[in-house]
Amino acid sequence: MSEFDEIQTLLRERGDLNARLSLIPYEGTPEIKEVNGQTYLYTRKRVGSRVTSTYVGVYSEGLHQLLLRNTREARELRKQIRKIDKRLAELGYRESELPARIALNLDFARANMKTNIYDQAVLEGVATTFPQTEEIIENGKVNGMTASDVQKILNLKHAWEFILDQKVIQAKSEYYLLCHIARLVNEGFFADGGRIRGVPVTIGGSSYIPPIPMESAVKEQIADILQSNTDDVEKSIQLCLYTMKTQVFIDGNKRAAIIYANHYLIAHGQGFLVIPEAHVSEFKKLLVAYYEGEDPKRITDFMKENCWKTF
Repeated sequence: MSEFDEIQTLLRERGDLNARLSLIPYEGTPEIKEVNGQTYLYTRKRVGSRVTSTYVGVYSEGLHQLLLRNTREARELRKQIRKIDKRLAELGYRESELPARIALNLDFARANMKTNIYDQAVLEGVATTFPQTEEIIENGKVNGMTASDVQKILNLKHAWEFILDQKVIQAKSEYYLLCHIARLVNEGFFADGGRIRGVPVTIGGSSYIPPIPMESAVKEQIADILQSNTDDVEKSIQLCLYTMKTQVFIDGNKRAAIIYANHYLIAHGQGFLVIPEAHVSEFKKLLVAYYEGEDPKRITDFMKENCWKTF
């Protein structure tokens, strides 16, 4: 592996570790307090020069063990991040400050992340409301939804957190990053959801049967799109549609495609791409037509007009 390839791999791994770290609830050292004869659990951690204490809940052995596991997991993740940082330094990698436009785009995408995840869940047919989606994103669970649907939303959160990491956004929007995103959105459903598909699939509502993809051909097509003489918005839409139509992975292709396209778009300071709930039905019709050979200009124009959000 060349030094450049190793650096890109390490950046992807570090971004994933940082995303996992951000998903740990109640991060900090468990602290037991007694107030008026009742026992409560808090978490204590240092933020800068200050030590903060955050209330978690009434003491129970199960909750206490959860907090201890969270502490161990966070410690291990930070250890791995430090190891990666050390190796990056040995390779001569230096953090570059993000251009103002891209930094602003990251803030724009983070501010809209919950809505984007909700819209993606609707596109996938997940039976959720926005308050339910918000509850899952914030607390990891909600009543009245299947475990499978909750997992899909948590996976979307994990994948969005990954691409919105300041370090990951500086990585190239290449094939391996797409595979990593697919692994995240398929987590808990497939052992290796980021591996290129090796079995036939069908697409509901369409007569189109995608051929089994070849890794070399997928890499080449992605490279052709990235090097094409089109604007960044057009490229992001092409990356999205190509991934969907090719059905690169065994499942989660629409989820991975949209987040992958957003990595490219945000990295170039051009807003973000999402299929709003109000346009899901029309988008699905256009997508089927695109699968079956219709001129892609129709769905591309639709996405530029209705799905591209900028600032």
